[in-house]
Amino acid sequence: MKSHQTTIIDIAKTLNLSKSTVSRALTGHPNVKPKTRERVLELANQLDYQRNQLAISLLTNRTQTIGIMVPEFLSPFFPKVIIGAQEVLAQAGYNVIICHSNESYETEVANTRLLLASRVDGILVSHTKETRNFEHFKIFERKGIPVVFFNRIVDELSVSKVAVDDYEGAYRAVEHLIKTGKRRIAHLSGPDSLMNSRYRLNGYRDALTNNQIPIDPALIISYDLTLDKANIYVNHLLNLPQPPDALFAINDPTAIEALKVIKSRGLRIPEEIAVVGFSDDPISALIEPGLTTVSQPVNEIGQQAARLLLNQLAAEDDRPQPEQVMLPTQLIVRGSTVG
Repeated sequence: MKSHQTTIIDIAKTLNLSKSTVSRALTGHPNVKPKTRERVLELANQLDYQRNQLAISLLTNRTQTIGIMVPEFLSPFFPKVIIGAQEVLAQAGYNVIICHSNESYETEVANTRLLLASRVDGILVSHTKETRNFEHFKIFERKGIPVVFFNRIVDELSVSKVAVDDYEGAYRAVEHLIKTGKRRIAHLSGPDSLMNSRYRLNGYRDALTNNQIPIDPALIISYDLTLDKANIYVNHLLNLPQPPDALFAINDPTAIEALKVIKSRGLRIPEEIAVVGFSDDPISALIEPGLTTVSQPVNEIGQQAARLLLNQLAAEDDRPQPEQVMLPTQLIVRGSTVG
């Protein structure tokens, strides 16, 4: 015998409410009184009500699903951003599809096709280091699907964005090294396809210039963010006739790899060479010496990106102008720069 599945009609009859009121309460519509919504949700839970998402999607032209695209999972940064975004989206009644591009442009393009086929209501994106053509994201714009970029943002699209103040964070990191007496400060920079790499490089350059320290091109190396290349380039810098007395790295994994190379060569940290990273990964405080780094409000990046996307969705046809949120950073001083 087939068991009865609870429907909206069952809930409406029990609570003496209209079907439309129950439907709006179940889908989080703002025009439902809080007490009514609470009664509906409580009864729906008691009766094990399961929403027919397909029917709701056909009715509202919404799937209550958001896509999140990230370029890598090697560092804890992107998982933390996703957690922050999911907290906000779940409270608003949205499900999430997470796509990992593995720093591959082709995979990223394939992921956008998957999300379009899944009829997501919007996407949160941090693009790959290979991405220089953003046509696959412009498709979402043309279809009226809101897009929010976070961390790795772009100028090519008129969309909302969330980032930290990479320039200021880099400037303060290099200024800190200068105040500790360092003068030959090297920089392992990320690829110029990434805007945050360019901002951090500009912060590095301006900190040197404003402190009357000449910029030496031999001390600046842009690389692809792979740790084997970081190992090669740190050794290259240490083999220079005039090696650096400090290193500012694009991120913490690069800085930690640098510390490994420096220690393997018997150099004293920070006396002979100091190191600063960027992102404050959890391991940065656990290694010896502790890594001086630029901390980012990672969880808040995800939360802010989700809120901007929800703002776009709430506006429906009268979509607001794109917004840009820039969050502050904080310099965390540890043993890799101060003995």
